[in-house]
Amino acid sequence: MSGYRTLPVPDGLDGMRVDAGLAKLLGLSRTAVAALTESGDVVLDGQPAGKSDRLMAGSTLEVTLPEPPRPVEIQAVKVEGLVVLYQDDDIIVVDKPVGVAVHPSPGWTGPTVVGGLAGAGIHVATSGAAERQGVVHRLDVGTTGVMVVAKSENAYSALKHAFKERTVDKLYHALVQGHPDPIKGTIDAPIDRHPKHDYKFAVMANGRPSITHYEVVEAFRAASLLDVHLETGRTHQIRVHFSALHHPCVGDLTYGADPTLAKRLKITRQWLHARTLGFHHPADGQWVSFTSEYPADLADALELLRAEG
Repeated sequence: MSGYRTLPVPDGLDGMRVDAGLAKLLGLSRTAVAALTESGDVVLDGQPAGKSDRLMAGSTLEVTLPEPPRPVEIQAVKVEGLVVLYQDDDIIVVDKPVGVAVHPSPGWTGPTVVGGLAGAGIHVATSGAAERQGVVHRLDVGTTGVMVVAKSENAYSALKHAFKERTVDKLYHALVQGHPDPIKGTIDAPIDRHPKHDYKFAVMANGRPSITHYEVVEAFRAASLLDVHLETGRTHQIRVHFSALHHPCVGDLTYGADPTLAKRLKITRQWLHARTLGFHHPADGQWVSFTSEYPADLADALELLRAEG
């Protein structure tokens, strides 16, 4: 719905606020109408209307509606470093490199897993939004490792259900600053969007339930390597939880990591890797598990830490 509209105010809306009446007339939310009034796109009898102005029967509303956002398109381009670990008629398991988004989104012009699979001639399930077909879970652009994409519609439904019901085993390795105490524990802290920065998330009292289990597997002078099992799968969950404990992932400057340590270890993104993914295969219910090796930047950072003693 876009363009210019002229609307007579019907008797039924007489005396109603502009935001409420226009929301009814156009089938939009009051928030959307409020945004239109703020940008001067609602005119009542020749005068710009405020959202709390009152409508009068027989008046004329002129509304300019914005162009709808263009659908995000999948660019079928081979993605360097996107390795297929396993595939059959139902699923494809890939090793996602750094700098690759899972699917296209507004503002992202880089490579994507979905586009890379299309570029390799691999057909995935058509379920899900057009730009997210076959996608049942995600990894951040700066997080590497193992992920599964559904190829059949049956697999899409089964895996979506498995992730929702938390029957999938998601093991990450994270290198965090300092030494978490205790060395084995559970972080149970709700997560929501950051109140001041759109691109970030934070532990928030009214957030969505988020549970992370961790165990230190190797300790260094400045950092600790952790096994991390995700019980829930919120955006940025591991990064937010360990930042909240004052042990951010090494290299994760967005969430408060020390830039000096990152530079010393030659890390230009968060040290976080989706190590192993286990689930019941959608075709026969058999448990399957897939593991991804560390990419060079993460492996090299560990070697530098070990060399420091």
